[in-house]
Amino acid sequence: MEISHLNQQLIDHFGLDSSSGMCIFRIVWADDQVEKRMMSTLDNGIQLLTPVVREVRKYSYLKGVYVLERLVVVPDFQQKELADIKLSYEPLWVYVDASGNPLPPKWEPTKLIVDTLYAAMGKSSLKKYVDPDVGMEAKEERLKALHEELFGNETEVGDALRYKEGIVVPNSYKGVN
Repeated sequence: MEISHLNQQLIDHFGLDSSSGMCIFRIVWADDQVEKRMMSTLDNGIQLLTPVVREVRKYSYLKGVYVLERLVVVPDFQQKELADIKLSYEPLWVYVDASGNPLPPKWEPTKLIVDTLYAAMGKSSLKKYVDPDVGMEAKEERLKALHEELFGNETEVGDALRYKEGIVVPNSYKGVN
């Protein structure tokens, strides 16, 4: 599904900010996002005599992933740092799997994330996600499938090899004599 279509669904389901007309939630490509910040140093580390407003990458720590953002009011004490911006999009979710690999955004999990946020804030409940007709066995099976999809074949050996902490013993190894 195209990002523009997902963003339109977010507008249709969760609306626009009444004062600014901006969408409350949006999905963006992390590499394209920049923000204006009051900076007292240059990229090379040189200290400036007076701070200046510079445009910098918003998600310098994220590469090649989509981000679900939420429009929030910038607190007064942070407005000076963000060049007196009153509203800002802040990250809510990064579309990656358990190993940090990029995932394509999909509508169902995106809606669940936003609904979960609203439920945590007390603005709604997750009751619509409860299926009373499904037995315990079906729930366990669905949970296993979700766990497998999210975490795949994670094992202690796999994790150790991934983080270059494991040792590989070749099949031809005969042992120490």
